Amino acid sequence: MVAMAIGSFLMIGAVTVFMQGRTTFRVNESVSRLQENARFVLDALEPEIRMAHYWGLTSRTIKLQGRATPADPTPPGLGVANDCGLNWSINLGNEVTGTNNNYAWACAAFGGGAQPLADTLEIRRVSEDPVALPLAGTMYVQSARFRDGQIFVGPAVPPGFLAGTSQSHRLIVNGYYVSPNSTLDTPGNPVPSLRVKTLIGGGAAGPRIVDQEVLPGIEDLQVQFGVDTDIDGTPNRGSIDRYVEPGDPILNPASPAFIPDAQILAVRLWVRVRAERPENGFTDTTNYVYADQNVAAPNDAFRRVLVSKTIYVRNARTPT
Repeated sequence: MVAMAIGSFLMIGAVTVFMQGRTTFRVNESVSRLQENARFVLDALEPEIRMAHYWGLTSRTIKLQGRATPADPTPPGLGVANDCGLNWSINLGNEVTGTNNNYAWACAAFGGGAQPLADTLEIRRVSEDPVALPLAGTMYVQSARFRDGQIFVGPAVPPGFLAGTSQSHRLIVNGYYVSPNSTLDTPGNPVPSLRVKTLIGGGAAGPRIVDQEVLPGIEDLQVQFGVDTDIDGTPNRGSIDRYVEPGDPILNPASPAFIPDAQILAVRLWVRVRAERPENGFTDTTNYVYADQNVAAPNDAFRRVLVSKTIYVRNARTPT
């Protein structure tokens, strides 16, 4: 009897230690997964932001022929199927832009629509490496050092550009947003995701915008732009004076507060990552305060992590 009692106590202790260890392992695994997802998103966005405004052999957006704003007619042959607004893909004057706390694009968001109060981020640039043989139905920028560049759709390079003094680079346009749905949705448990509207091409379909999933589990994306407002040529030109929300009046040519010399030098990101499944015995009581958000405690069973990073635009140039 004594041996049985001692054995029972030892067994209870061993089971308790095992259960506690298993719980600790699950918590650590869940937190590690969230941190891994956060790092993945930041690592995916960082090179895009750093390369914004890269146009190959020219550094001046004003030197690119064929670009157009939403107020301009679409140049012949440069229409894009499923575009997210008139000339959205060829509005190269907005190399880095976005919307604040809303989804304002004309193209439909994935699933049930965009995540309320999440920002969007648009990046426009060209591929790092030149293309030797442009593909049919794909949009490119032909750039040269001593003449204007040209947006065109392959395979034929625009006339007048000489081999050795000009290059073809594929045009890259990416619009990032958050959807409350993803490919991991299950009945009663929608999983949010970071998604991208991206310009692709090829074949008879020609240039077109498609919606792709970047990563499930992303619950919110917030963006601020580090802006230099000093006049070009002044001593403080090249340093960030303030951080503003996307669509700030100083960046809007239609606003009386518009600053023509304002230049985006950096992008500050906040990403809120949520676990894909609820966790038994856990309640998220954290109040999340970041960017222009003040999110009350969710009080649900999903773990979350909030990460932030400031990324500098390597190819930033004066817009005028």
